[in-house]
Amino acid sequence: MDEGFDPSHVPVPRFSPGSGSGDWVRRREILPGGPMGGDSIGLQAASQRVEGANNSTFISRSFSLRRSMDSSKAQSLSRRASLGRTRSLGTCGCDDSPSSLSMRVPSRDASDLVRDSFTLSRDLVEEMLGDIDGSVMAQAGDTGDRVADNLDSENESLGLFSMNNGEKSPLPTDAIIYSSEKNQIESHRSSSLKEKKDKLPGRLDYISYLVHLAVFGILGVFTRYLLQKLFGPSLLKLTGDDSTLYLDLPSNILGSFLMGWFGVIFKADIRDISDHLVIGITTGYLGSLTTFSGWNMKMLDLSARGHWVFAIGGILLGMAIVNESLRYGVETAEELRRSLLIWHNKSSRRTKIILENLKVNTQKRHFVVLLLMLVIIGVLWTLSGVLAKRKLDNVTNGAVLWLGCLVGPPGVWARWYLARLNGQGLGRNGTLKWLPIGTLTANILAACIMAALETISKEVNTKRCEIIVKGIQFGFLGCLSTVSTFVAEVFAMRQSGNIQRANAYMLLTIIPSFGLGTLIYSLPVWLKHYN
Repeated sequence: MDEGFDPSHVPVPRFSPGSGSGDWVRRREILPGGPMGGDSIGLQAASQRVEGANNSTFISRSFSLRRSMDSSKAQSLSRRASLGRTRSLGTCGCDDSPSSLSMRVPSRDASDLVRDSFTLSRDLVEEMLGDIDGSVMAQAGDTGDRVADNLDSENESLGLFSMNNGEKSPLPTDAIIYSSEKNQIESHRSSSLKEKKDKLPGRLDYISYLVHLAVFGILGVFTRYLLQKLFGPSLLKLTGDDSTLYLDLPSNILGSFLMGWFGVIFKADIRDISDHLVIGITTGYLGSLTTFSGWNMKMLDLSARGHWVFAIGGILLGMAIVNESLRYGVETAEELRRSLLIWHNKSSRRTKIILENLKVNTQKRHFVVLLLMLVIIGVLWTLSGVLAKRKLDNVTNGAVLWLGCLVGPPGVWARWYLARLNGQGLGRNGTLKWLPIGTLTANILAACIMAALETISKEVNTKRCEIIVKGIQFGFLGCLSTVSTFVAEVFAMRQSGNIQRANAYMLLTIIPSFGLGTLIYSLPVWLKHYN
């Protein structure tokens, strides 16, 4: 230890609520041996204090991460003896009975864990995430028909929408940590009745999720269509049907980038405003903005015409680009998040009150939002139906967009429902829990149906049939499949150190989709010589 060490200036690691990283903040500690106390403490005691603070910070972060694990899916997680006591994990089940439509998910899914771990050192990531059961990582994207429990919402978010900015003081004793955890649980139990009153009744709550998914899904379809026109042969001519740069590449890039923002870094903060909003943005908008089936169909079309190099190149290049897009989105969002946290800490009380009022945390506000979303979906569906009929009667390609908007929401709902399979595993023993079965099923199923419809369109060979088929492909199947969630799950596996599982998941998605599509579409094209 340096001779100039001043025990009154001990660098104490401070973990701000929701900051997501172990920022070191230097602050002045009033120790007994400091300027305002006696000389009863020596350098050795000060050193022990620093070491204890470091350990307790690590324990606090570890418990914060592990509190989100679903014990029905995760193996028993035991901390090393040096890390203190073990706390059991709260369970979060899903009632599949018809009599109950209320839904729950773990308070934080794997994307939140990845967010917290992203800025940590590799050693700390391995320590905290290395032994997490794969079933949790399988839920990094869509969460099926389960709704987030906000037990840890204030601790996991930036606190941008909360007045409580109190700092956690790291203390090197397991007893105090245990007391803190116990107080949080008791506080949660005492407020459970109030939380129920502040939410919509079960059936209305379920309807609210469906309406949010529908509205944001249609917005995702609109955005995908506009990006196709902007970057396609009509305007910029950067993408096309005869190129490795397929038409849906820009939307897949943008959706993956935004998934890093709203599906990883800012997801907890959006959830702090509204559970319905975070599902609408991530599962509804971003899941519909990106499409795996459209990407797979373009590669099938290239291979059917003999452009195998372009087809394989499109698969490899497309996968690399969307992976990097999500990673870049996480990195940029992390920097923005730091800036917002600094701004929030310096903002006035009036600004904090305004942010607090943005939360949809009362039953009245939930009703208002539900009515507003019902009006929006009603207008969008009516407009889409009228325009689709008019365009279809005139047999113009403009009908594709409006047909897509009509059938897009059912695709989103189907994918949201299938996402409940993520982390469940196969069979009674639940093997392969690390594999996101729901997302995998949605992508492969959509790819096969799209190939089958394309074959039917070739066989019928009429303009009207072609428009209807393209509308279903663009809307329903484009929303049923997703790239943003797929890439987020791959990213979560990589961040947890499971590189082999991430690669296996990619291969299990791409190879069957392309292989079955070749049998369903390319083979008939070769045999019957369709144009």
